Amino acid sequence: MSEQSFRIERDSMGELQVPADALWGAQTQRAVQNFPISGRAMPAPFLRALGHVKAAAASANERLELLPAEVAEVIRQAAGEIAAGGHLAQFPVDVFQTGSGTSSNMNANEVIAHLASERLGKPVHPNDHVNMSQSSNDVIPTTLHVAASLELTERLLPALAQLEAAIRAKAEALHTVIKTGRTHLMDAMPVRFSQELGGWASQIAQARARLEDTLQRLQGLAQGGTAVGTGINADPRFSEQFVVALNGQTGGQFRRADDLFERLSSQDTAVELSGQLKALAVAIMKISNDLRWMNSGPLAGLAEIALPALQPGSSIMPGKVNPVIPEAAAQVAAQVIGNDAAITVAGQSGNFQLNVMLPLVADNLLQSLQLLTSIAPLLGECIAGFTVNEDNLNAALDRNPILVTALNRVIGYDLGAKIAKQAYAEKRPVIEVALALTDLSEARLRELLDPAKLADGGITDA
Repeated sequence: MSEQSFRIERDSMGELQVPADALWGAQTQRAVQNFPISGRAMPAPFLRALGHVKAAAASANERLELLPAEVAEVIRQAAGEIAAGGHLAQFPVDVFQTGSGTSSNMNANEVIAHLASERLGKPVHPNDHVNMSQSSNDVIPTTLHVAASLELTERLLPALAQLEAAIRAKAEALHTVIKTGRTHLMDAMPVRFSQELGGWASQIAQARARLEDTLQRLQGLAQGGTAVGTGINADPRFSEQFVVALNGQTGGQFRRADDLFERLSSQDTAVELSGQLKALAVAIMKISNDLRWMNSGPLAGLAEIALPALQPGSSIMPGKVNPVIPEAAAQVAAQVIGNDAAITVAGQSGNFQLNVMLPLVADNLLQSLQLLTSIAPLLGECIAGFTVNEDNLNAALDRNPILVTALNRVIGYDLGAKIAKQAYAEKRPVIEVALALTDLSEARLRELLDPAKLADGGITDA
């Protein structure tokens, strides 16, 4: 790269070269040089939230008459463009950087100051103006919470509502279809498809409820605590004005945290949210594996259902089709569980007045939110699109020796076990063996062993 491709920028440590077309300044450039680690910048939802935070801070400072209106306006304009997803290429700082996220905060301050200065026609300072009444130590935790809250409310919760609705609709459509239940992967008493799928829907509903509960704590922000939680260099009214402006920009329900020291020094709420996402991932994994088992075959497996055929399943075996969406969902679940482990470790790194793994927490948390948001509708479409192999279901029900459980109250456990073992050994229907070994009539046996009645709890007057 030629010398003309650079310009000289200065900070408190001296001069250095910055790419001529870059909007950032010296501190960002030092971070780029110091942290050539993963090649991954901070995630876009975090950067958009950072734009919201800077715009709201400018509005708060203007209302408190700390920042001239013309300066506040150009800062708001530039920060608003970042909040809308603009200029994201101007944020090159690696995720693995200083644990406070100071480099990302200064990256934003420098980019916004550059844009604002061009528009105003005179210098806007990244620290004195854009970062007024703020510290990286409250900006970054605040941005993390804002980004996670917006991703949760605007994307994940609606996606989960869509997934739950798809499962419930499929359950209703299959209410009359009875299948063999399974415990320990072994044949058990019959269940309705609507009961099995209803369990999945309840898992998703409970995950939504847990996330909505965590959201109440996530919306409490650190902004106003500045360096260590005392609010040094910020007007005591700043926090209140900040959340008013932020809520106006985002439509959120953010508020000043009850204890700013807790909000700077710990990431307990982020750990809680990650734990709830992990619980959701566990539910996604369970549903995905159930689908894979039910779809297995089509000849040598359970073959209870046929999932939508989306792509060829093998580069060598013609005609093979695999359960690709449940497999992708299971991988998402595994990644979210792994992210939670990293966030849990990071949450323990609150040393005295500051957590020093904030960028890692933000990156992993937002990835988990994004992955779960993306997989939910795909899984819903997969469930909506599967078909049922009723012949296979009925054949398995007819041969299921565990149906004899329904006779326990009439003939006793020991005789029931004898019937079950003989039926299994001789590959005969339970009703046929029971006719030979008991004095019950065929009509009575058919009544007691009716799979639909068994799925609804059986006959209670036996």
